[in-house]
Amino acid sequence: MDRWADIRSGDALFRLAFAQSPFALAVHDEHLVCLRISEHMARLFNIRPEDLIGRRLTDVLKGHQYDAMERHVRQVLQTGEPQVLHTFRRVPGEAREHAWTVLVSPLKDEEGRVRGVQVGALDFTEQYWTRQRLMLLNEASTSVGTTLDVSRTARELTDLVVPRFTDFASVDLLDSVLRGDEPSPGPVSGWVPLRRVAQRSIRVAVPEAAAEVGELTVYPDFSAPARALAAGVPILTGHHDPDFYRWIAADPVRAERVREYGFYSMMAVPMRARGITLGVVLFARLTHPEQFSQDDLFLAEELTSRAAFSVDNARRYSRERATAVALQRSLLPQRLPELSAVEVATRYLPTGSHVGVGGDWFDVIPLSGARVALVVGDVVGHGLHASATMGRLRTAVRTLADVDLPPDELLTRLDDLVARLSAEAGPAPGDDLGDVGASCVYAVYDPVSQCVTMARAGHPAPAIVAPDGIASFPDIPVGPPLGLGGLPFESVEMRLPEGSTLVLYTDGLIESRTHDIDVGQERLRRTVSNADPSPEVTADDVLAALLPDRPVDDVALLIARTRALNSDRVATWDIPADPSYVSEARKLATDQLERWGLDDAVFVTELIVSELVTNAIRHAAPPIHLRLIHDRALICEVSDNSGTVPHLRRARAMDEGGRGLLLVAQLTDRWGTRQSATGKIIWAEQTIHTPTRQPIPT
Repeated sequence: MDRWADIRSGDALFRLAFAQSPFALAVHDEHLVCLRISEHMARLFNIRPEDLIGRRLTDVLKGHQYDAMERHVRQVLQTGEPQVLHTFRRVPGEAREHAWTVLVSPLKDEEGRVRGVQVGALDFTEQYWTRQRLMLLNEASTSVGTTLDVSRTARELTDLVVPRFTDFASVDLLDSVLRGDEPSPGPVSGWVPLRRVAQRSIRVAVPEAAAEVGELTVYPDFSAPARALAAGVPILTGHHDPDFYRWIAADPVRAERVREYGFYSMMAVPMRARGITLGVVLFARLTHPEQFSQDDLFLAEELTSRAAFSVDNARRYSRERATAVALQRSLLPQRLPELSAVEVATRYLPTGSHVGVGGDWFDVIPLSGARVALVVGDVVGHGLHASATMGRLRTAVRTLADVDLPPDELLTRLDDLVARLSAEAGPAPGDDLGDVGASCVYAVYDPVSQCVTMARAGHPAPAIVAPDGIASFPDIPVGPPLGLGGLPFESVEMRLPEGSTLVLYTDGLIESRTHDIDVGQERLRRTVSNADPSPEVTADDVLAALLPDRPVDDVALLIARTRALNSDRVATWDIPADPSYVSEARKLATDQLERWGLDDAVFVTELIVSELVTNAIRHAAPPIHLRLIHDRALICEVSDNSGTVPHLRRARAMDEGGRGLLLVAQLTDRWGTRQSATGKIIWAEQTIHTPTRQPIPT
């Protein structure tokens, strides 16, 4: 009697366990007929238990999901092996989908034969979404802020959260952030204009957005974004918030978007980092009527906070980069001189990577005798230190060029300077900011002789394009990079036919992570071969052909097309070392100026010729040559075989001499001396005006 009572009590407990189990349960026999189903499982199917008991699942419920469930039950009956399934279903009466783990397990007798199947479903929605939130936060740490670009970081945030977390997301930032300026600390209040930087939606082309990317939008102070900015805390709003309808109604465009696409719930999260407000991020649900929860708000705030630090880092980098670029460009030539010797085009492109602006530079320096110096250099490193060093080296090159040093000697002097700069910097242990190094190529072109003299220090060889379009890299001995000290540099002189093109560049043009430097030089050679005669067009073609959208290093490019000075613009005479020949030298110069139609320059030129020729006869050694060059200026040169350089001095009242060079300096625009292979050349330039009559044919 007691035994049957225990059995009946056990049946009751079994029924209670079946009904109250956290699993939704159902039992099927070997013919797939349902023998028992809990109230919990019946509610998931939106039926009564008696509707299914004694029948197969697919006899009562139609749909692919029910066919799939019956297929799994049949497989378990056949194999005797349990199956674990994961699915998403919306419980009747709820808008939100639930995550379910379904266990389909066999029921076996004492002999191990499968007599039926038990189906149990467990709702693990909260655990699922907790795991999804953690996964989203973890992914944000690696996929948001991959670059130091403000706009791209904002796009990475919207790409991450749509559609996994929200149906629509937008990022609006202050214009000061986009400029790299320092925004005011603390919250932002009032009708503040913000610029849409990024947005993404589950719908193509984001039709529900009230603003396009790049447009300026102003949020009224009662709107959720403005309240979030003013309070510095996230705001949860939606259909339950009267201010939401007030805000939407204030903008006809926004109201139309809400009516058409439906904004059921929205979160406005201020983007703040290091105590400053950068902008606001909006998250919205368009297709899910369910409101965002407090857990969703916490996740949105955490995601926005992580993105905010990346945006602020990008903003600060943009500011520093803009400062470095401005410094770099201010230290480069602002305007190229007009020269008869060459037609020049230059380009400077800062790096597109986060390493900072480098120290690449170029220069075009007018020299005496209608010549021109072409310079391209590259300072080791990046940032303000490299830019400042570049400015010092460029100034040094111009100073040394003004002394008219040959290319190899100029690089030697520059090498000494770089070594001194590196020694004076004296960095702290472990700091490499004091290390100074650079490469440079220096070329001097003479339009009279049509010869170019070049030397290089650790720099890529320039390309030369002949008038017939054939490009090559001349064999110029490569000296060590500047700053090593103690090693010599060598110059190479070659003749360039008129119309030849010189291409000077830094290694950022030809180097790449994907190919060797030789490959880059070959691509450059093919690009400049048979190039357009215009250096400007050629420069654009070279950059388009060789550089990616975001170059990994700075690039300086200088392209010069050579010209020749016609022989009728140059007059040269041998001058005997006889003081009586000075008057004849003046007459030769006067006659030549009259043939050029430069009558206004005769008086000053006679004085210059008289002084320079007299000095050469008295104080130098023959042979002595007088040369006049009719370029943009009138140039008078006297060469001799002595290395003694005259110096300008102020003559005392009783001195018989010493006033000649002072007179020359007063009457001319520029004057100076330069060394030649056998002695020196003293030269003087004077501005000439348009001839009052046509030159006399010679």
